[in-house]
This record gives sequence, structure tokens and C-alpha cells, in this order.
Amino acid sequence: MPNRFRSLMLVASATLALAGVPALAHHGWSTYDETKPLTLTGKIVESHYENPHAHIRIDASGKRWLAILAPVSRMEARGATADKVAVGREVTLVGYASKEKADELRAERITVDGKTVELR
Repeated sequence: MPNRFRSLMLVASATLALAGVPALAHHGWSTYDETKPLTLTGKIVESHYENPHAHIRIDASGKRWLAILAPVSRMEARGATADKVAVGREVTLVGYASKEKADELRAERITVDGKTVELR
């Protein structure tokens, strides 16, 4: 019986340890510089409307930026549907640049067709 209990405890411990792996795989917001808000206006050249976060690439200020948006469910609930962030659309983003990647932005809000949507 002690071996069976030990095996059960080992499986339970491994399960708990692995439960945290998806959270570790998800990027943290601390890698974005919240002390320097950035506003970019440009054309969407790539769009991925998928979880865990929608993201788009825009050409703005002579540079191509990757913008991390909100989860799809939040985007839809707030009116930022897939057609609003489709390739070819002009958008304005307000957010924070990545401390690690020179071309990445975490978007706090997006303006499309004159309508601003809060993403966080």
C-alpha cells in the first residue's frame, strides 16, 4: 500500500506542477513599458483573430509593428469584430512598446472607423 500511495502522490504532484505550464507559456505584461504610452496610426497588413490574443501587424511611422490585442471574446463583446481589424483597414492604436522586441506593442485601445474600443 505505501508504494501505491507514493505513486498517487507523485502523479498528483506532477499534475499540479504541469497545471502552471500554460500560465508560464503566456507572456506577462511586465515586458511592456507602461511609462511611455505610444500612439500609432497605420494600415493593417496582417491580422490574426484568434486566442489567446488577437494580433495584427500595421505599417506605421515607417516601421512594421506587431500589435497584441485582447482575447477574441473581449474584442467581439466591445465591437472590435474580425472585420474591424481586417487587412487593409486603417487603425490607430494606443499602447505600450515591448521592452524586449523593438517592433511589438501591447494595445490598450484601438480606433477604427472613428470608434474607439478599450481592449483591457
